[in-house]
Amino acid sequence: MSERRAARAAAEQAERAARPPLRRRRPFLVALVATLGSLVGIATVIAVVASVFVGGLARSFDAGRQVIREPFPAGTRPVDSDGENILLIGSDSRAQGDPDGGPTRTDGRSDTLMLAHVPADHRAVYLMSIMRDSWVDVPGHGRAKINAAYSWGGVPLTVQTVERLLDVRVDHVAEIDFAGFRDMTNALGGVTVDSSQAFSARGHEFAAGANRLDGDAALAFVRERYAFADADHTRVRNQQAFMHGVVDGLLSRGTTTDPGRIQDFVAATSEYLSVDAGLSFARLVELGWSLRNVRADDLVTFTVPTAGSGTSPDGQSIVTLNDLEITSLSQALRSDDVAAWLADHPQ
Repeated sequence: MSERRAARAAAEQAERAARPPLRRRRPFLVALVATLGSLVGIATVIAVVASVFVGGLARSFDAGRQVIREPFPAGTRPVDSDGENILLIGSDSRAQGDPDGGPTRTDGRSDTLMLAHVPADHRAVYLMSIMRDSWVDVPGHGRAKINAAYSWGGVPLTVQTVERLLDVRVDHVAEIDFAGFRDMTNALGGVTVDSSQAFSARGHEFAAGANRLDGDAALAFVRERYAFADADHTRVRNQQAFMHGVVDGLLSRGTTTDPGRIQDFVAATSEYLSVDAGLSFARLVELGWSLRNVRADDLVTFTVPTAGSGTSPDGQSIVTLNDLEITSLSQALRSDDVAAWLADHPQ
């Protein structure tokens, strides 16, 4: 019996000797728990910081922007189609008569009209300019320059005029005062634009090719039209170049890694911005996330097809539109195939 007990005791001692002592295992367990705790803590801190930052952006955006009351026209409108259409209105709060003999503006001027088409696959953004002197049907007023719609009926009549021209539904509206172009440029630390020619405007000199602009120079760049032989045609191209510059600036590493610069840009933009109620900060974040794979080169700019310049029956200088090409463009917008249309109608 004693031999069996001795053998059992020897076996237990050998088993204990074969196992690592507890004190050798504890440092690993403690380190593992501490590491996991640290990671959880870091993730929590990041989540808190991100929520505070995004919340701050939301408050800044919502505090600065104005909501347009009844931005869409009453009555029959084009049906919804694939993709999303956002009408961008660049207005000038300076009240004065139209130097081209158009109606006097007492509530500002709509000098820039762009329709942003976001296709359903969210692989690009198509930004289409509509020249301010385009001779179109303005509902309830007959034939007139398209920017007269803003003077006569504000945003709703402008939306209705664009929808009638293109036969597509406008899903959202964003109106920004030209002064906002200056402040958003400064918030980005300047933008780089590509000018098709050298020119002087409002005390600024612009070279052919790349130009690095501060806010005042950017404002002069997008406003000028009288320095060009083709007037508004070059101004529209300059406005498109400015939009490319802004997108480049927003997507640059210097902006995406600088929360302060993002905050300044949102604050500068929203101060001069009016939007429809549906274009909330949450909707913009949702749209931005859907476009997360889009790069600066995926912003495609073009202009509604024109057919030359002329004079209206009442003596105004106007731009006539190419009705046949606009019909095919309308079909491309409704079928969400703008890329194919541009391939067949290069500009």
